[in-house]
Amino acid sequence: MAGRRRGEPDESTAVRAARERQRHLVQVEAYRFSPARGARRSATVIPAPLRYWQYDPARPWLVVTVLAVVAAWLGTAAWVGGPSTVAGEAPVAVLAGLAVLVLSTTRLTVSDTGISSDVAGLLGASSRHVLGTSQVLEVRRGTPPADWPRPARRGGWWPGRTPLGVRHLSDDGTTEQAFTTRVRDPEAFAEALGRPLG
Repeated sequence: MAGRRRGEPDESTAVRAARERQRHLVQVEAYRFSPARGARRSATVIPAPLRYWQYDPARPWLVVTVLAVVAAWLGTAAWVGGPSTVAGEAPVAVLAGLAVLVLSTTRLTVSDTGISSDVAGLLGASSRHVLGTSQVLEVRRGTPPADWPRPARRGGWWPGRTPLGVRHLSDDGTTEQAFTTRVRDPEAFAEALGRPLG
């Protein structure tokens, strides 16, 4: 197992990870969901720039589900009221489907102390998972090797994105875990995490 990084020598992984998560949330919450627009007006302190961020579209299963629901909605309208009802329901059904997909967009963000996936439809930086940068052990291009733990998947497919694997310690530092994602700039992502790209 890799040695400890960025912390006091006698500090436990759990304590360091908790501190990094808190600092990550403070930095990320100071920005709007679109960091290019700058910090929130309500931010009391000018935050440090985010090291890396990108938008990830809705996962393919959600796109298929939304399409199926919209089709079922319009099919039911046609069955109950005929073509005139479909014409009235189509704009509402399509707009509702698009709203679900837009609000399901996630932002992969690397701050000074962590990485998270934030969902557009949630208020604030309600991160599904925040990983401290000191927990990251390795960033590798392509499919993770067989000797890695079974990786979780983050983010959806998007043209021009490069698949990466990230191996990291659990929050308590007792086990190794991994996840895969697709990023637009692999070198910048790995540099933001403080690990050279393997």
